[in-house]
Amino acid sequence: MIRKRIVFQGFVQGVGFRYRAHQAADMFGCTGWVRNEYNGTVTMEIQGKEKAIDRVLQALSEGRFIRITDMDTRSIPLEENERSFKTY
Repeated sequence: MIRKRIVFQGFVQGVGFRYRAHQAADMFGCTGWVRNEYNGTVTMEIQGKEKAIDRVLQALSEGRFIRITDMDTRSIPLEENERSFKTY
């Protein structure tokens, strides 16, 4: 299990990004959260198996209206008691 904090830049707000992230995280068994930021980026913390997280990221990049131009990714400590993925 790993946990990543990812800040997405590009055309990522107002295009169903958070909804798609939530769906994909649930589908691939990941936990965490996603939220829009005031500067037009989207921040996500996601926890799960590395392959599952990669699949979530792939699903996001294949989004019909979503255009990710940059991702700032860093590993962070696990949240031991987290059981779901939330959208803020």
